[in-house]
Amino acid sequence: MSKTVFLFAGQGSQYIGMGKELCEKYPQIDVYKRASEILGFDIESKINNSSEEELAKTIYSQPAIMATSLVALETMKINGVEFSAAAGHSLGEYAAMVASGILSFEDGFRVIKARAEAMQKAAESNPGAMYAILGRTAEEIEEVCAGIDGYVVPVNYNSSAQTVIAGETSAAEKAAAKFSELGAKAVKLGVSAAFHSKLMQSAADEFEAALKGMDITFNKPNVTFYSNLIGGEQTDFDNMPEKLAKHIVSPVKFTSELAEMQAAGYENFIELGPNKVLTGLVKKTLKGVNAFNVENIKTLEKALEALQG
Repeated sequence: MSKTVFLFAGQGSQYIGMGKELCEKYPQIDVYKRASEILGFDIESKINNSSEEELAKTIYSQPAIMATSLVALETMKINGVEFSAAAGHSLGEYAAMVASGILSFEDGFRVIKARAEAMQKAAESNPGAMYAILGRTAEEIEEVCAGIDGYVVPVNYNSSAQTVIAGETSAAEKAAAKFSELGAKAVKLGVSAAFHSKLMQSAADEFEAALKGMDITFNKPNVTFYSNLIGGEQTDFDNMPEKLAKHIVSPVKFTSELAEMQAAGYENFIELGPNKVLTGLVKKTLKGVNAFNVENIKTLEKALEALQG
């Protein structure tokens, strides 16, 4: 039997109405209701009735994406799909922690509420910008960023064809212009902060202090868990508040994770939650594997058919 890994998407993948079809088909899924009780606001109403601008605010998008990812996870469980590894991209790592049993559902949403609040605050006090750079190697991107006046660094190593840079708005703009001059494509991301860079240090500090003040239990995972921070399997779960704070200001080593998963024999890569960003990254990075996403009825049926075939 082929090995399956569940992947969970990061911030920016949200859209109005995400998760609705799956909840209508499987009314027994109560993820949004349970999450709302912990968050202190109606997350389902936020997802279905907000403007795109409102839903894109970090304070809402992080718990909304996580909840929708867990809705998709529940549909897979209902359909008897088993997995033996979990991984997420940035924010997605929190849904992966709940999926793998590192965090309980309740603790997962208590943690993501604290994270989203800290990052929202940091984004407002330290504005920045992020660009996806296409058509240059990670090494070339590191070299160009190092030569820019101001602070800008590679932060998301997404695939062999895409690396995201982040930093001060003016420095990020200069870097994007330089890449365009060199014939690479620079795509501005719809965020107003430089995630995974040192501009998020205040969020990391606040989040770590919040976690240490909460009664949160971090368990050993019941499936293999892959980490953005180390770019591979995580086996050490001590000092998790410190590790999760560091995650906010450290690069996402997603390409390394994918390479390690393939080397470990994983063949089915199933992205759970809104959109199919990670499915695209898997297809660009790995050859000879199956990559699917599950976000609505059509994608669910397609994935189930492929897995049963």
